[in-house]
Amino acid sequence: MHSLPLFVKLKGRPVILLGDGEAAEAKRRLLERAGALVRTDENAQAALAIVAVEDEGVAQAAIARLQARGVLVNAVDRAALCDFTLPAIVDRDPVIIAIGTGGASAGLAKALRQRLEAILPSTLGALAEALGKGRAMMRARWGDAATRRRAIDTALGEGAVLDPLDGSANAAAVERWLADEGRESEAAPVRLEIIPLLSDDPDDLTLRTARLLGQADHIYHSASVAPAILNRARADAGRTVSATSPIWSGPGLAIWLRKAGEE
Repeated sequence: MHSLPLFVKLKGRPVILLGDGEAAEAKRRLLERAGALVRTDENAQAALAIVAVEDEGVAQAAIARLQARGVLVNAVDRAALCDFTLPAIVDRDPVIIAIGTGGASAGLAKALRQRLEAILPSTLGALAEALGKGRAMMRARWGDAATRRRAIDTALGEGAVLDPLDGSANAAAVERWLADEGRESEAAPVRLEIIPLLSDDPDDLTLRTARLLGQADHIYHSASVAPAILNRARADAGRTVSATSPIWSGPGLAIWLRKAGEE
């Protein structure tokens, strides 16, 4: 991972923007949309700056001065000089999906954003807000954090009552789930899935395997499994190196990853 994605709250906070023209105006619109206070004075007090100056010498000099005083800089069209990059954004407020390429190709990020815009329903933001409002009820029903997570994962699964890609998953659906249907998730089945891997390339994972990696409570794996595969699992899932098929008593789902052909 070339950089760590972060969501920064900019409302009411100053951000320096240097330059003019189409690129600078696009950045200004984005900053104002996030509620930032745009400052065009290079010497303004701010933690972040965007330099959209076309002249190479002028731009590099401004970037150097800003970085020398500890300001994090986004240098438009100069990826090697950037402390941070601005992603392509899919906005379903409060859900925000950011797509970045580390400055390698803004065109690719835009193409991916357009594809996601077409498949993500407009109800996604309302679903997120309803889940946030229902947090207290969820804690009351499922006092244990792991049990609560499994219940939510089940409800948000493909084809489930709160499937986020189904346009009918809205605030009313969350209310119904918490009132009645949430009880179906209280006793998540204990199961172990054995998954043989055909390669070390995570792009070769089937959709089912990728989904299970994102859901599993514990990952057992042979020592030969590539880190790139393990990185697709939930960060908080337990992990154990195991050369033989493990015994899993739960709670929830465990996966045993091994290379195809390993016994």
